[in-house]
Parts: sequence; C-alpha cells; structure tokens
Amino acid sequence: MSNVTTITNAARIVNKRLFKVSIEGNIGSGKSTCIKFFEKYPVVDTHAEPISEWRNVSGHNLLGLVYSDTKEWTFAFQHYVHLSRLKIQISPPTNPNITVKMFERSVQNSRHCFVENAKKQDFLKEPEYEVLQQWFDYTEKNLDTSLDLIVYLRTTPKIVWERMMKRGRAEESEVPLEYLEQIHESYEKWVSSPDVGCEVLTIDADRSIESVQEDLERYSYKILGGNHTN
Repeated sequence: MSNVTTITNAARIVNKRLFKVSIEGNIGSGKSTCIKFFEKYPVVDTHAEPISEWRNVSGHNLLGLVYSDTKEWTFAFQHYVHLSRLKIQISPPTNPNITVKMFERSVQNSRHCFVENAKKQDFLKEPEYEVLQQWFDYTEKNLDTSLDLIVYLRTTPKIVWERMMKRGRAEESEVPLEYLEQIHESYEKWVSSPDVGCEVLTIDADRSIESVQEDLERYSYKILGGNHTN
C-alpha cells in the first residue's frame, strides 16, 4: 500500500461523520437504562448525563443548588450544563472503530426544553435568557452539534414522579409533580416542532423496562444508523 493511500485512509477515519443519537425524556423516563443497553455494541460511544460533574464544580453542587433555589441558580446551572453537553457532543471518539455517538440529552434539549421552560416560569431574567440564547447561537453556528436521531422516551409525568421518588436522589427529593408536567409539555412541543432538526423515534416509556428494551432491540438498526454490529 502506498504512502498516499495510507494517508488518505487515515484522513477518512479522522474526518468520518459520526451518527449522533440523543436519548431524550423527562426525569425518570429511563434514559440512563437506555444508554446502558447500547453499551454492548462496540461501534457505539455512550455518554450518560454527567451528573457527577454537576455535583462537584470545584466543590460546589450545582445540581443541589438549582433544586434548592431554582430562581437563584438556574442561570449558572444552565451555563454549566451547556458546557458539559457541548464537550460530549463535539469531542472525537478515542476508538477509530466508533461510528455512533450516543448521549443522554443534548445541547438542543437544554435550549428548547429546559431554558425555555425556565424563562416561561420566570426562573431566568430577560438579560440572562438572552445571554444563554446568544451562547447557544454561537456554538450551533461554529461547531457541529447536529443530531441524526432523537430517541424520545415519552412518559406520563405522574408515573415518572413516582419513579423519581423511589430512586431517592437527594437533589430530587423535593421536585414537585408540577415541574415534571412543565418539562413534559416542553418536550412535547419541541419534538413536534421544526426546531427539532432531525428524525424522532418515540417509545412509550410508561411501560416496564423489559418492554422498552424490546423496542430498543427492535429498532436498534435505525437507532445505530445502520451500524448494527455486535
């Protein structure tokens, strides 16, 4: 093989476009379980939501702070969430055999669901909202944050609230059902709008985890962008 061919093949590996999949859904919808389901595929680079990072920003638990005083801490929290999601979405895989990048929630979700809901509920002042919007606009125009597929785990707010209470994360202990209803409404609006920007695969996640996993297996070829390799 010539040096030119070797260099060309190497360039193709470096420049190949990953199939990007965001696992979306309300709190307690089963996103983490869904991510773990796809860890068995060697072509998939999976990323759970970086909750541990949000709990320790140089010793500060931003997740705990935003749940304890939402209006005070939403601006700082959403800034950091955007940064952490951005790093996941644009970072290259360490393994050249990876063809699919899968992550729990996305930059787009932060913008169109959580930030919009925060503005609607008056958790963000107008200047804070505009700063976040301009930050999103800049990164979307200058970095490849595009998605190829959204797997939307659709749930009923009352069901996920009950699940959330059972799993017992300290920061979530006082999250009201009303907040989950707001997030559900934001999701429903986003995934059905032109702003979603990619195909959406909706799965009924009110059912048992076994039933959801059966659907994940059934649709795995689509979810992995045709890169279904064991």
